[in-house]
Amino acid sequence: MQLQGLRGLPGEDKGDFQMEKTIGAWEARRRFGQLIEEAFYNKDYFVVERSGRPMAVIVPVDEYHKWQRLAKERVFTMLEEVWERTQDVPDEEIEADVEKALETLRQELLTKPESQPES
Repeated sequence: MQLQGLRGLPGEDKGDFQMEKTIGAWEARRRFGQLIEEAFYNKDYFVVERSGRPMAVIVPVDEYHKWQRLAKERVFTMLEEVWERTQDVPDEEIEADVEKALETLRQELLTKPESQPES
């Protein structure tokens, strides 16, 4: 396992930093139980790589839940901002703009070439 350094994220057990470690997929598979314990108890992060390419991250579950909560809060903040900017705009105008945006998106999806699976 290769130690990558410190993350500048607030941590509960390590002051202001949490450890981020990079580990190969095969080693992660072999030591999975140990990794999830280190993530849970030590608040460590593990970047799992395959052939040097980052593929996944093991993070403490409380951090994951915090990220989910922050993402939801961000969505609601954006919705409130949109509501404030558009509250004086007639409903028909908003509906027409939404329909136009959806039609543009549909056309882009129809004309987009199928992506080829990676080998």
